[in-house]
Amino acid sequence: MKMVPLGGSGLSVSQLGFGCMGLAEFYGEALANAEAEKVLDAALDRGVNFFDTADMYGSGRNEEQLKGFLKRRRKDVVIATKFAIRRGPDGALIGLSNDPAYIRQACEASLKRLGVDRIDLYYMHRRDPSVPVEDSVGAMADLVKAGKVGALGLSEVTAATLEKASNVHPIAALQSEYSIFTRDVEAEMIPTCRRLGVALVAYSPLGRGILTGAYRSEKDFSKGDYRMAGNPRFADGALQKNLELVDKISAIAERKGATLAQIALAWTMAKGDDVIPIPGTKKIARLEENVGSTRIALSKDDIAAIESAAPPGAVAGDRYNAAAMATVNR
Repeated sequence: MKMVPLGGSGLSVSQLGFGCMGLAEFYGEALANAEAEKVLDAALDRGVNFFDTADMYGSGRNEEQLKGFLKRRRKDVVIATKFAIRRGPDGALIGLSNDPAYIRQACEASLKRLGVDRIDLYYMHRRDPSVPVEDSVGAMADLVKAGKVGALGLSEVTAATLEKASNVHPIAALQSEYSIFTRDVEAEMIPTCRRLGVALVAYSPLGRGILTGAYRSEKDFSKGDYRMAGNPRFADGALQKNLELVDKISAIAERKGATLAQIALAWTMAKGDDVIPIPGTKKIARLEENVGSTRIALSKDDIAAIESAAPPGAVAGDRYNAAAMATVNR
């Protein structure tokens, strides 16, 4: 597994990370902690050392799922988590907070759930525009000074916000959705990240699974999967249109002797060593498939063919519903 720098943090991470969210919530039933640990161990054993979670995934459950794994293998792992999205006792979303006092409280809670004394990369999950970003990043910087956090990150912000934040404290990583199907960051965010020395951590690089080819109708989703009810790209009509694009990319994958998912991940990694995709899975077989993408070399002609098969604007539906879209690009 190739290792790449995480911005200017001094941390070295695998070129392919692991998104832990689905172990706990959103994509069907959560895994028991012991089963989650098997997947996490399998990822680390295959060279993946960069693990991404957040305090809102499973209302803290996802962080707790990592506790036993981190207890055994902490020295080999770069762990990232996030704050800002608040949930009530019943799991309902109740708003955002970037308040400095809340940031300190959220960090302490995450440290306890993870069972660690230091978070390697701490993200602002979403920006609350009612709080100046300088105040929020200042509070995050205090956590660095206190030794509770190693490096800072932001998620789903604008280039202007990233610039303001970087003036307060170095930002190691900007996390945003990026895939063949979601390319908004190419116009302004990636150039800004490169100018500031910030890594782009690409979540949902498989388009929430649509770029695996595994989801072609409602029957392919398990009980409790939010995608059919909450994601416009899987909605009636949009899914079938998007599958036409998927099939074109699948034909390219077949010619390359690779799977659709491997081509999607290889495309993301081909954008530069400072672009780090973090696909997630609950299955070790899928994990092995994803890791196999690191051995696929795409030529300029391959990349052009992929981008011609699914050009920007061709995808049907927003990447989130209206309420969630209102919280990004702030």
